[in-house]
Amino acid sequence: MKSIELFAGAGGLGMGVALAGFRSVGVVEWDKWACDTIRINKERGFPLVADWPLFSADVRDWINSEDCAAWQDKVDLVAGGPPCQPFSMGGKHGAFNDSRDMFPTTVDVIRKLRPRAFIIENVKGLTRSAFANYYQYILLQLEFPEVSRKLDETWIKHLSRLQMEKTSGRMHSVGLTYHLLPTLVNAADYGIPQRRERVFIVGFRSDLGIQWHFPNKTHSLEALLHDQWISGEYWERHGVAKSKRPALLDMHRQRVQGLSAQFYKPVHHPWRTVRDATKSLPPPDRSGRERQILNHRYQAGARIYPGHTGSPLDLPAKTLKAGDHGVPGGENMMVAESGAVRYFTIRESARLQTFPDGYELHGSWSEAMRQLGNAVPVSLAHFVAATVAAKLIHGQEKQLKASARQESVA
Repeated sequence: MKSIELFAGAGGLGMGVALAGFRSVGVVEWDKWACDTIRINKERGFPLVADWPLFSADVRDWINSEDCAAWQDKVDLVAGGPPCQPFSMGGKHGAFNDSRDMFPTTVDVIRKLRPRAFIIENVKGLTRSAFANYYQYILLQLEFPEVSRKLDETWIKHLSRLQMEKTSGRMHSVGLTYHLLPTLVNAADYGIPQRRERVFIVGFRSDLGIQWHFPNKTHSLEALLHDQWISGEYWERHGVAKSKRPALLDMHRQRVQGLSAQFYKPVHHPWRTVRDATKSLPPPDRSGRERQILNHRYQAGARIYPGHTGSPLDLPAKTLKAGDHGVPGGENMMVAESGAVRYFTIRESARLQTFPDGYELHGSWSEAMRQLGNAVPVSLAHFVAATVAAKLIHGQEKQLKASARQESVA
């Protein structure tokens, strides 16, 4: 099956889609550093990206190119994470009034290519009450991409027209439509060693008749707390002596007591922690020559101050962020067993985003962290895309059988 990746960034979503069995026929990204990351890995022959046809372009320009036109009605999946800054908790919250809002362009691509399905990822901030009307507007546009906005129409008026058309029941006559299922998920619930809440908007073309739901979670905090504080298997697995184990956090004490009183038996895997993700890495290289592990250089300057505390070893990391001037909560720092803090190396951060160890991130520490902070965890992208692929394959098989039956009758 064929896919096109929009706003590809460092390639996290695209690699997950590739792992799910899709062959990319177009990877579109305008940022120089992210494009260099993809190019370097292509040149190195990294398996998941070696054959990617990279288009270093603004999606708004690419949509009018011959490359885009060539894939109309020929693509199974469009995947992308439109820039999140218009909706980010730390941004200016401009939404439609922010020039970086690429949701209208995403809808334009879907309208033009008519893919069988799409996967759109964005920040939790998109679901904030302040953006409620615009979020509904985004969903309605993706559901009915051919009901396009008129030249003299504001987005508010377009939203009203979409709502009126949908409630009237006339939408079956508008042409291309999609069945949508938007879901807010915590990446930690799917085995990512990071508490990262993101919105996935998955759509299937309505004529396919596919019913889909977001995959059930596989990991939980309760299972981790049981592993650490009831069975103790977590500490044994990591060889952590009792004298070196941290104290149980007050915020988790009541929950652990409840699990113990209920004789809780885990039904999920434990949340993966920073220690789980980084345990096989040696200390960061301080020589400046990166002699041991790719992208595993020490980055100086980390410090603690109020509200800037870093990620403890024995919980999933805080959400990696891509701030231009540092990040306010110390999200890109780790707290060692001694209580000292240091910045995550690029490789450690890549592991928190489940990027393969052989994948090189191009640029300085701050530039690579920006790419990783904007990325979709590879394993989460794979998990979602694999369920989409399974539904598309099953739907294709049903269509082929139906066609065969009609031919036999004829």
